[in-house]
Amino acid sequence: MNHTASVPFDGVTPPLEHLGVIGVIGDDAASFIHGQLTQDFALQKPGEARLAAFLNAKGRMQASFIGIKRSADEILLICSRDLLPQTLKRLSMFVLRAKAKLSDATNDFTIYGLAGNAAPANAAPWTVSTQGDASVVQLYPADGQPRALQVAPAGSSAPQGQPLSLELWSLSEVRSGVATLTQPVFEAFVPQMVNYESVGGVNFKKGCYPGQEIVARSQFRGTLKRRTYLAHVDASELAIGTEVFNAGDAEQPVGTVVQVASSPNGGLDALVSLQIASAQEPLHAGSVSGPALQLQPLPYELLADI
Repeated sequence: MNHTASVPFDGVTPPLEHLGVIGVIGDDAASFIHGQLTQDFALQKPGEARLAAFLNAKGRMQASFIGIKRSADEILLICSRDLLPQTLKRLSMFVLRAKAKLSDATNDFTIYGLAGNAAPANAAPWTVSTQGDASVVQLYPADGQPRALQVAPAGSSAPQGQPLSLELWSLSEVRSGVATLTQPVFEAFVPQMVNYESVGGVNFKKGCYPGQEIVARSQFRGTLKRRTYLAHVDASELAIGTEVFNAGDAEQPVGTVVQVASSPNGGLDALVSLQIASAQEPLHAGSVSGPALQLQPLPYELLADI
């Protein structure tokens, strides 16, 4: 059976309740968020979304976001719901005198996944179109199929399209190669370990933010030692955060599972952050006797070290 065969990602998901929304409102909303995350929010226009990460002082990711500018003084940050409460609390600590109010706005919006014919065609990733009160954010494609998130005020009518299961949407997320951080891998990665500099998640020209020095040093000194790869595993279960080992060393893990989804062709597909030097070796999940990882080509080019 061909586990890498394309899957028909086409249709509209039920509401994506694993995602939450942090609302940032006020005259300083953009400048405040700009000073905290890895992307440029000061120059963000209404037709642009931002992929961004929130880091600790050591450059480790505490959350990842898709940032949407709904108006001059309102930004929505979409993140994994399991990280939202602690992220909101920590971000709020830095507001100080900024004219910005942060809140859990999850219940104010409904988020749908759109794929294939239900998603805008020929739109670049991280562009935003509007449909009434809804914002439609173009994502990276999966298996060549366009994908988008629709973020609409709660109570809005659902987008049109045939049903797409949450399981297939999760698989499309993995196949897109763009990771969403969740609680099991909190503070496990600097952004480049999950390829964020290659998919629009890091701006190296903007000013300071927590962890910036570590991110810049990793990029400009050629010290990147880990990247994220797409892998297939013939197993029925694989937890996020599982360590990966190469066959020659039972003691030292060479990677970590970032994100996992079931494949309708059998087994699991996963995003795995690996030491670059070990990416060609026989790899196993959990231990050297665990299920083998079969690496697949990423659907985008990695930026070369600068």
